[in-house]
Amino acid sequence: MTRDIHTIMDSQDGVGLADKVRQKEVKSTELVEAVIERLEAVNPKLNALAEPLYEQALNAAKGEIDTQQPFCGVPTFVKDLFSPLNGARMASGSFALGEARAEIDSEAVARLRRAGCIFVGTSTSPEFGTSYTTESSRFGATRNPWNLERSVGGSSGGAAALVASRVVPFAHGNDGGGSLRVPASCSGIFGLKPTRGRMPSGPMVGEGWGGMGTPHAMTVSVRDSAALLDATSGADLGAPYAAPEQRSSFLSAVGRSPGTLRIALVESMTPWESGAEAREAVQLTAKLCESLGHRVESVTLPVNLPEFIHNTFSIIAPNTQNFINTLGEMRGSPVMDSELEPRTRVMLREKGRIDATTYVAAIEYMHALGRSMAGFMEDYDLILTPTLTRKPPLIGELDAFDDTLCLEDIINQFHSYSPFTAIFNATGQPAMSVPLYWTSDSLPIGSHFAARFGDESTLLSLAAQLESSHPWANKLPPVNAMAR
Repeated sequence: MTRDIHTIMDSQDGVGLADKVRQKEVKSTELVEAVIERLEAVNPKLNALAEPLYEQALNAAKGEIDTQQPFCGVPTFVKDLFSPLNGARMASGSFALGEARAEIDSEAVARLRRAGCIFVGTSTSPEFGTSYTTESSRFGATRNPWNLERSVGGSSGGAAALVASRVVPFAHGNDGGGSLRVPASCSGIFGLKPTRGRMPSGPMVGEGWGGMGTPHAMTVSVRDSAALLDATSGADLGAPYAAPEQRSSFLSAVGRSPGTLRIALVESMTPWESGAEAREAVQLTAKLCESLGHRVESVTLPVNLPEFIHNTFSIIAPNTQNFINTLGEMRGSPVMDSELEPRTRVMLREKGRIDATTYVAAIEYMHALGRSMAGFMEDYDLILTPTLTRKPPLIGELDAFDDTLCLEDIINQFHSYSPFTAIFNATGQPAMSVPLYWTSDSLPIGSHFAARFGDESTLLSLAAQLESSHPWANKLPPVNAMAR
């Protein structure tokens, strides 16, 4: 592999690499080989790979490349969580799935494939995606390229580590409570959660945690996120939800001024207050927005956090229990407690088998919250919060569970760290984490923006404006795959 290919990869995002393939300046096989080299250089330190798919990727790159595809011949990774990739192992971070392999692509993966993406492997996730750190008994801890003693966040932590270390310019993930935005914040990259119903969840998933979950990606550049959304969005066959139709492409939004925006600033939320560094991060972002001509006003969100989080687990736990029941039926033997991690056992013990009326009440609570937030958003274009209350935690800090703990312990550990992100999964609003701040010890803390339901375009326009005024692509973690 020549240094020139790595130099090209160092200088281009996914859209740019596709242009290089289109113009015959590079071959897709060269890109795949380069990604494999880059992965092999950093993954022993990061532990971000769930399964390599090198042979399949090289065979795909050697085939006919359709240069009309927006990401023709560009290598990437698929998150190993509820996202079938034909032929790949589906572990979802758990021993319970054994060596089960997918026989189909999920619709989101199929659309990435039709967009020209080539899959080099799958990325790590915590068991069933129910953690804000990517640590599992099956795969171990995925480490942060900014500091290997710290978490890269979760649950799309493997994908974040691979993008932050510049193995690839973007990687697939999904988000049911912050799982794209939390790791984006921890790793200093861009993470967008689309509007409920914007992205396909089928055919295996109906509505993903009561409509809170959605796939998309984490990227270095804003335009990659927009172009990926153009290539993959839209309701799939039989979808229970559909987002408002877009009048123009998301990529075009990146090139438009957002105009003067009314931004509601929330620095902290009771009872889980933001730390000094998170407050400084969001204050600096607010000042940056004001310098760009936007109006920022401090507000209080109409959300009772403890009540909200308990209703959230009344949705996540029964959905997890149903998944485990279905898995047991499919494999012909029940999933045993010994196959599950303590966090999962605690969650299922307390809320996995709640009665139907309690579950329905939790769903209705979320819909009522969505209506309340929609009313709040009549006065504002965006809400700005810290993505997290503090810098990335040490490995093990968010994963210290055993069977003596209770759900309240899990809630306090996770949501004292991330009290903001899950709100917008519940309301269905699009939200993003933008990398604009690094602590004195060089750890990133993202700034989190949420827009009105269906309005990713405003988020992307502002993100591009922030990216232009305060670039982050040249900020590299110590562990990176850039050409030397």
